[in-house]
Amino acid sequence: MNEECIICKAPLEYLENDEVMECAFCHKKVNSKTRCVNGHFVCDDCHNKGVDSIVSLCLKTKSRSPIEIVRMLMEQPFCHLHGPEHHIMVGSALLAAYKNAGGDVNLETALVEMQSRGRSVPGGACGFWGACGAGISAGMYVSIITKSSPLAGEPWGLSNLMTSKALAEIGRIGGPRCCKRDSYLAILAAIDFVKEHLGVEMEKPNVVCIHSEKNNQCIGSRCPFKAQM
Repeated sequence: MNEECIICKAPLEYLENDEVMECAFCHKKVNSKTRCVNGHFVCDDCHNKGVDSIVSLCLKTKSRSPIEIVRMLMEQPFCHLHGPEHHIMVGSALLAAYKNAGGDVNLETALVEMQSRGRSVPGGACGFWGACGAGISAGMYVSIITKSSPLAGEPWGLSNLMTSKALAEIGRIGGPRCCKRDSYLAILAAIDFVKEHLGVEMEKPNVVCIHSEKNNQCIGSRCPFKAQM
């Protein structure tokens, strides 16, 4: 088995109902359905420790490829194989690539906003909410660049449509979850969507998985990013 629990590397288990759990790092008590089989629980805030560096990292890159940017973020110490950090990373990578491709956005302000919104989507949303956080992050990205709000017209529609497009791609492949696969699917859907609706063309490379050997739940040949032998 590869690492799952970031404390003891044991597999995670998902409970049917919430239980009050104490974070092994900050000792905060919260309701959760997720812990490792040895009883360790890590809250989303502690799991996301270090993600604030995403802002400075994305401000430095000149890449027009959100796939390239998100892979750079995946290599950072704050990023685990799975976790809620991806809910911030997807939208942030898209924002940086959008700006570098000529999109009109105050990138620093947008990245800070993406941090705030992405942190609000909890780990496990893919299974418990029926809406993967990577797909939601893509919708947040479109909401930010179009300045959407609950009272907006076209931007409101576009941001919801973006989320639905990303979730459709993620759902089409099926589970179990893989935060890397779902992040790539959401980003690729967003590249096409923004080109069509907003006229900004980001780079869209061919994606080949580099994570499968570390993923206990890899779906193998069902994954669209599996390297062809």
